[in-house]
Amino acid sequence: MSSDILNQIVAVKREEIAAAQRRAPLEAVRADAFSRLTTRDFVGALRAKIARNQAAVIAEVKKASPSKGVLRADFVPADIAQSYAYGDGRVSAACLSVLTDRQFFQGSPDYLRQARASCDLPVLRKDFIVDAYQVYESRAMGADCILLIAACLDDAQMAEFEAIAATLDMAVLVEVHDEAELARALKLKTPLIGINNRNLRTFEVTLDTTLSLQSQVPADRLLVTESGILQAADVQRMREAGVHAFLVGEAFMRAPEPGEALAELFA
Repeated sequence: MSSDILNQIVAVKREEIAAAQRRAPLEAVRADAFSRLTTRDFVGALRAKIARNQAAVIAEVKKASPSKGVLRADFVPADIAQSYAYGDGRVSAACLSVLTDRQFFQGSPDYLRQARASCDLPVLRKDFIVDAYQVYESRAMGADCILLIAACLDDAQMAEFEAIAATLDMAVLVEVHDEAELARALKLKTPLIGINNRNLRTFEVTLDTTLSLQSQVPADRLLVTESGILQAADVQRMREAGVHAFLVGEAFMRAPEPGEALAELFA
């Protein structure tokens, strides 16, 4: 995703937030968020897999992308989530990531609700969060974790949104693309640091991004590598380097059984 596309998405997102606030004011959404009593332990689920010497996979429920269009025509979030939760009976996902952006990824909050209701896995809302309203909205729709993208937020916004998430007992995965963004992310308290291997300027994907930044991630943080995990050799390369948490989506969406594809990749 290029920085130009990211800017377009953020502009659209602000229009969507304004429309959402007209339908449901902030106080109503905030009250709904605080009425959701139980979150699932997103960080704990990842650490539990790693403790068993398994890859900790955040498996994505993703219908489409701006660059590749529809990835899965027969898109049933509940079935996909169940497939990920089961895997092959031995290797399975630790958590889910569900795209809720409508215009660019053909996602929906309903997809998150359906996926979460169909299994016991903690769920990340994957969207472009640029306003506090969306943090409350995320918990109201059932999310256990939110994504903060450093490239479209300043330090004050990231700190504010993280603090709100903490009051709602939600985890935060902060996504970075380079050294400067990583330094900013490490000012936050969250243990989850996602390194996206896609260059925002050139659109190139290289796993060297994760490996080059890995040494700057403190041992008490959990590094999640994102994008570019396509074959078993990619997984092996990461795990031999000490990277054991992955966010993977498109590699599974075209498979008849996404969970079996996940198990095969991470066996």
